[in-house]
Amino acid sequence: MLCALQKETVLRKEVYKGEALSTIYFGGGTPSVLSTEEIDMLIQTVMDHYSVEEDAEITLEANPDDLTPEKLLALSKSRVNRLSIGVQSFFEEDLKFMNRAHNAKQAIDSISRATKLFDNISIDLIYGIPDSGSERWKQNLETALSFNIPHISSYALTVEPGTALQRFIAKGIVPDVDDEMAEEQFQELISTLEKAGFVHYEFSNFGKPGYFSRNNLAYWQGETYLGIGPSAHSFNGKQRSWNISNNPLYIKALNESNLPEEIETLTQRDRYNEYIMTGLRTMWGVSLQKVKDEFGSHFEEYLLKQAETHLADRYLFLDGDTLLVTRQGKFLSDGLAANLFMLPLEKKN
Repeated sequence: MLCALQKETVLRKEVYKGEALSTIYFGGGTPSVLSTEEIDMLIQTVMDHYSVEEDAEITLEANPDDLTPEKLLALSKSRVNRLSIGVQSFFEEDLKFMNRAHNAKQAIDSISRATKLFDNISIDLIYGIPDSGSERWKQNLETALSFNIPHISSYALTVEPGTALQRFIAKGIVPDVDDEMAEEQFQELISTLEKAGFVHYEFSNFGKPGYFSRNNLAYWQGETYLGIGPSAHSFNGKQRSWNISNNPLYIKALNESNLPEEIETLTQRDRYNEYIMTGLRTMWGVSLQKVKDEFGSHFEEYLLKQAETHLADRYLFLDGDTLLVTRQGKFLSDGLAANLFMLPLEKKN
């Protein structure tokens, strides 16, 4: 697999030429199981074949149970300069409910050790866990803030089809997700982190000034990104591509010097919809001028027409040329964006 990842990295250099890379991100799985030597080997492959900014942000996603004292010390001596730790909760009952491999003590210990070796640390927290309650959520936030870390990503618990959680809920073994409670905890999240000096720069992401994730910014601001590995997605502004998810087939294709990808060329409508979705999730919103310049005046007119109801309901507001989500509308961001999408015309019989 490591050889295949290196091979794809080299093959992609011909496809993605341009500006220097500002971020390298190891995620979408459990990259912390790799040794630091293996991680550095993959980083070196990128360095050898791409232009990389001198101060590039190099992030490693890690589970708390992987971050032993020895592992953290080794990582601190590697090229990795940012950690994203999948804490999810500091409560044992929440971690068991989510079937996490680590326990609450490991979560606390991993952050305590990491802060002694890394300046740039992010942690993930989950809200909307059934029966978690507002007090437990407040304690989760207080614990997170006690480490003085500069970035927090927080996501609502979602029930995916075909998962054990979905089956447990269907059988009444565990309660269903309470959207009202999730929104209450989301609002508490915003209030608490903003008071602590964090900027809510994207729906799920909070960073102190100077510590916004470059990886997140690239994605949410529509910049080009390149994904390496099984199931990885890439985007160049006009095309989206994704690799096959089957590991053996992925390795086989790379051994034969083939890119194991599918490519979709986005239509003008697709690109407009994507800009609306990503823009509304961020503090920068959707620029009406950009919509007009890139997609045409009819797209701008359509957007304003679709937004009328939400502007009246105070879920959206206009700040000069920019369409933004209000504090009241933030929890509904994705739904609001969907209502602004331009849908394909239905075929008449």
